[in-house]
Amino acid sequence: MSERATVDLSRFDNSKTFDPGAGLVKRTIWYFTNALFFLNPCFPFRSPKPALLRLFGARVGKGVVIHPGVNIKFPWKLSIGDHSWIGQRVWLDNLDRLTIGSNVVISQGAMIIQGSHDYKKVDYPTYSKPVTLEDGSWVGAGAIVTLGVTLKSHSVLAVGSVATKDLEAYTIYQGNPAVAVRERTIA
Repeated sequence: MSERATVDLSRFDNSKTFDPGAGLVKRTIWYFTNALFFLNPCFPFRSPKPALLRLFGARVGKGVVIHPGVNIKFPWKLSIGDHSWIGQRVWLDNLDRLTIGSNVVISQGAMIIQGSHDYKKVDYPTYSKPVTLEDGSWVGAGAIVTLGVTLKSHSVLAVGSVATKDLEAYTIYQGNPAVAVRERTIA
């Protein structure tokens, strides 16, 4: 019987497969800004957060609400439309372009995961894909949106569910993996 290949993390080198999109100085300054003003539960003020994101290259519309405890990986890869809400302890792991439309809700504890590793390769390289949350979509509390997924207009990902494929417009999805359970009607 032949010996099977194994993962060798000593060979891991992100520089071959992943571009953070900013230099070391900008990433370092963002790291501390994120820790002080976004992740920090002792900084409850919402109004300065959109301006801070814009300073780091994010496109942020008017009326955006960002609660305490939010972790944002790379603001220069982030776009948020008007009047969207990001709840407490949300994790935006935006290794790639993250587009959040207008009137989108990302509820507390939800995660947008845009990166992974190629488990079929010995050096375990990083890869990423963009995610889009179209206008009026809602990511429920504790839900997870994985890389490459689009939540189409006014779709809903229910509490604790996991979206591994695109969600159709005006449809409510639930489960792991999330499946369509009913139509979303808005009165």
